[in-house]
Amino acid sequence: MSLKVAVIMGSSSDEDTMAPARTTLEQFGVECHWEVMSAHRTPEKVRQFVSSARDAGFGAIICGAGMAAHLAGATAAQTTLPVIGVPLAGGALNGVDSLYSTVQMPKGIPVATVAINGAMNAALLAIQILAVTDTGLAERLAAHRAEMAGG
Repeated sequence: MSLKVAVIMGSSSDEDTMAPARTTLEQFGVECHWEVMSAHRTPEKVRQFVSSARDAGFGAIICGAGMAAHLAGATAAQTTLPVIGVPLAGGALNGVDSLYSTVQMPKGIPVATVAINGAMNAALLAIQILAVTDTGLAERLAAHRAEMAGG
């Protein structure tokens, strides 16, 4: 069974910025679950989804959130799956607050973090994680890298 990747975001207004994650996962043939859920507005929904994600066949979770950006940390606190945070630009600090919120996780609650609005890189990191045990995906990833390098 191939593992899936969840892409969750705190608001529907984040969908355009997070779209490159979905597109990249689909280009690699990785099943993507896409959903809006907020660490602040729908914390129980986040808890229920994340705590059952491993049993539901997920191998990684990508979280996009802006401003206070607690979605990745709230997610990581509920699972042992790899969590990748995408800090989103917006607000008075144009994403720097999101970046700090995402990278400043407490000891024992790791969250991998990509650049502000770095949804595509988050997807590539999730693909690399899945490719550790999926040789077909590892081969597609190697071909992609060779193509990007010009040969």
